[in-house]
Amino acid sequence: MAEHLLLVEQHGDWKPGYPRLPVVTARDYLAGGDLAAKRDLRVINLCRSYRYLSLGYYCSLLAEARGHKVIPTVRTIQELSSRDIYGLATEELNALAQRLLGRRKTTALTPTAYELTICFGQCDVKELQPLARLIFETFRCPILKVEFRLQGSWRIGAIKALPITSVGDDADSPLFTALEGYLSKRWRQPRARLSYRYDLAILHDPNEELPPSDAKALARFVKAGKAQGVNVELIQRKDYGRLAEYDALFIRETTRIGHHTFRFAKKADSEGMVVIDDPDSILRCTNKVYLAELLAAHRIPRPKTLVLRKESLLDAEEQIGYPIVLKIPEGSFSRGVFKAEDRGGLTRIAAKLFKESDLILAQEFLYTSFDWRIGVLGRKPFYACKYLMSRDHWQIVKHEVDGRHEEGGYETLAVEEVPPAVIKMALRAADLIGDGLYGVDLKETPSGPVVIEVNDNPSLDADVEDKVLGDQLYTRLIGELVERLNRRRIRKA
Repeated sequence: MAEHLLLVEQHGDWKPGYPRLPVVTARDYLAGGDLAAKRDLRVINLCRSYRYLSLGYYCSLLAEARGHKVIPTVRTIQELSSRDIYGLATEELNALAQRLLGRRKTTALTPTAYELTICFGQCDVKELQPLARLIFETFRCPILKVEFRLQGSWRIGAIKALPITSVGDDADSPLFTALEGYLSKRWRQPRARLSYRYDLAILHDPNEELPPSDAKALARFVKAGKAQGVNVELIQRKDYGRLAEYDALFIRETTRIGHHTFRFAKKADSEGMVVIDDPDSILRCTNKVYLAELLAAHRIPRPKTLVLRKESLLDAEEQIGYPIVLKIPEGSFSRGVFKAEDRGGLTRIAAKLFKESDLILAQEFLYTSFDWRIGVLGRKPFYACKYLMSRDHWQIVKHEVDGRHEEGGYETLAVEEVPPAVIKMALRAADLIGDGLYGVDLKETPSGPVVIEVNDNPSLDADVEDKVLGDQLYTRLIGELVERLNRRRIRKA
């Protein structure tokens, strides 16, 4: 039987008269130890805030990395962070809201707004219980406040996660009845939707400084699609409203959380489209703290790594030693990565990074003349490159203070020419993320290869990553998308 664990931000958030349940603070949970090692754990995250990069956010993020079942998931947190995102999933809810709220008699004094608090799928208005349950199943978050607005018909105007401190100090609160009922039920995952057409949208930004695919590569994707009977169109941010016209989405713009690339991925996924990068892969790869915990939980060799809070900063000095590489949770193309040579550098860099995130990453400095990049597609090796460090620098891309950048060279190899241990380690790491397209970065050390990170949106540039495969690189990727669409059509039939 699964074990339950409730997380609160402060000890005082769980009052003395509340039910006796296993409760720990967010900081204790993030610290790891025995809690991190548990495998059959259901985590109820009751932190005061799920704001991006807050303690509450990291609790859900690291719970997923540790293999714990958690509510809310990071995906739910992101959905609730923006009306542009959660609005995608409210049409069915709006129909039920109109049916239930519209039954009330209309008078000149009829209110045009209505608020409902939902605790673990339960509300205190009997006739609205079916709606409360459906909202919770759609956005599985412990406590929600939903605002309905009458604009011709009743519709959801806003959905907000509430902290446990908002439900009062009463130990007999309906919250605890709902919580105990929820804990007694099996854990269920939402069902996926399907799609069966063959039109591919490639999202790109023609003005991006370091795009994942250059214009020449994009043209080769279009050509490869036509050869396989796939209509490929290049779309941009402004085409968000047209996304449902397509059957598959391939993102060739640098992905970030809280960014339109994630909104595109989420909308495509909600429409039942085949998506690369899918929203779960974006969530798992774009945050280096999550990746660090995920790799550690599955014993994937990596540089010595610590997740730091402000109060534990000097642990890096003691446990890693200088020089120390410091990383902001999100970053790409060597951005947000700094090297501290001494305590002064450590405190100065960390102070800057902690302004953006409650947690940062400290990593052992391992200098090599190149990093391996192993492309993985559909859980199989796809391509292999050596990315060389930029001249007189310790990173592949050297960013200047004036915004300019300098890149190192590259060497593309056939997968068969790569040391088998490197390929094996890359596949192990990518398997933890999913079955999409990933670029796994590794370094070779005397004790074997170590994983630096896994990228959900790896570079596929003309005459670089395709140097060995040529047009086959584009053909194979389009073919993977077609195969996934075919499998869905067969299942439907």
